[in-house]
Amino acid sequence: MSRSFVRNSKFRHVFGQAAKADQCYDDIRISQMTWDSNFCSVNPKFVAMIVDASGGGAFMVLPLTKTGRIDMSYPTVCGHTGPVLDIEFCPHNDNIIASSSEDCSVMIWEIPDGGLTLPLTDPVVKLEGHSKRVGLLNWHPTAHNVLMSAGCDNIIILWNVARGEAVVRIDVHPDMIYSACWNRDGSRILTSCKDKTLRLLDPRKGTVLFEKEKPHEGFRPIRAVFVSDGKILTTGFSRMSERQVALWDPNNFGQPLTLQELDTSSGVLLPFYDPDTGVVYLCGKGDSSIRYFEVTDEAPFVHYLSMYSSKESQKGMGYMPKRGLEVNKCEIARFYKLHERKCEPIVMTVPRKSDLFQEDLYPDTVGPEPSVEADEWFQGKNGEPILISLKDGFTSTTKTKEFKVHKSLLKTNSTSAASQQESSGPTKMHAPSSLFWDAGTSMLLKSRTTMWADQLTGMMASRPASSRPIPATRLILGLASSFCTQVVKSAPQKTTSRLRQLNRMLMMVMALAACRSEARTSRES
Repeated sequence: MSRSFVRNSKFRHVFGQAAKADQCYDDIRISQMTWDSNFCSVNPKFVAMIVDASGGGAFMVLPLTKTGRIDMSYPTVCGHTGPVLDIEFCPHNDNIIASSSEDCSVMIWEIPDGGLTLPLTDPVVKLEGHSKRVGLLNWHPTAHNVLMSAGCDNIIILWNVARGEAVVRIDVHPDMIYSACWNRDGSRILTSCKDKTLRLLDPRKGTVLFEKEKPHEGFRPIRAVFVSDGKILTTGFSRMSERQVALWDPNNFGQPLTLQELDTSSGVLLPFYDPDTGVVYLCGKGDSSIRYFEVTDEAPFVHYLSMYSSKESQKGMGYMPKRGLEVNKCEIARFYKLHERKCEPIVMTVPRKSDLFQEDLYPDTVGPEPSVEADEWFQGKNGEPILISLKDGFTSTTKTKEFKVHKSLLKTNSTSAASQQESSGPTKMHAPSSLFWDAGTSMLLKSRTTMWADQLTGMMASRPASSRPIPATRLILGLASSFCTQVVKSAPQKTTSRLRQLNRMLMMVMALAACRSEARTSRES
């Protein structure tokens, strides 16, 4: 008698569930760029998404709690002169995010705790060293202020962000770099290239340790990540455009440990690996599903678990670090799926009856504290990740690692942080980038408003009571003409596209003048 055996796994019944409508982020114009990056980055404080912008590149950073419809005037990070291609939050400071762009630069930004109240145009640090657009970013997992960038000039640069210096330049790729990632302690870099070669690099020396030609036979992009025990998982295409997933032993690159064909599609599979559970999630751009597999030491090594499916396709995907999950709900992963006009959280849950902490699901995980500083790492020191417990829900017992930059960089980049801090009062107004007022223009407007109100009050009071009232249209047009003339003379470079602010200012003038006129009339009577 034959029996069918089902492999025993605690993740066999993992299921995905989309958030309710009021927990999504709606009315966001997600970027239409055709680039195979995630377009989204998330941490326990914020979610960031690359958005469409005119006249340059921009991305939006929202507090996780700011769900619902996002106003079109919500401020963005808009310092790049070309479209933004990749963004990534720093793993050691939730307020720091890096962005790369077609303008060949990498910029480092600091986001206030409550989110942006004004458009952010001045980065804390600007890193320039690539000669072509920069499409990949990856922070070092254990070293503080070490960032890797890869550009279409086929160069990988390792930056000391605090000093704004390019410390290592790796030039071993003959063609475009498709993916680049660190191993668990950051002592190795894994890359995939358009020449269909997988390379394992020594990051400090910039040399190739091992390489594998044609891990997948197809011509579409290959993605690669480190998984358990230093093994390498790749996604790619066969000659017949069938999507594949494979597992490799870097000590024996001859044949894959396993090679599985999934389906036929043109979307690149983005792998997200959870080292705590051994589960890898494959999200295809343009797909409407997320496949997940368990990576183990038993053949066939990569075991299919299940698939989450939805109706709408995904334009990008963000992956929450483990310390940002809700352990009391048995979440083992949370994704932020980008649609055409919204961002939708998707939660992966292990069904459990008990309300107690599930120790088998939540071993100690990587925390936000770095184990080495940038200078130490570049000099050869490695450090294992510092682990934290999620048993009582993660709360930081140490002060957030301060982001420090060289004094010479602070001199030219302190204006942005100061303006954000000043604006974080009890009343917060979100102004679009085209309506941004600096301090000098604000003072000018206040003085002009008071002057015009005084003039209007005197004019109205001096008119005989029997005279006809001043037509409102003519009065407003006259004030508008005077306003524009005065501001253009004083600050011509600050006055474009400010019709909304002009309208608000005129309403303030009219209201103030009316109040003063009524007060004077009552005193005279």
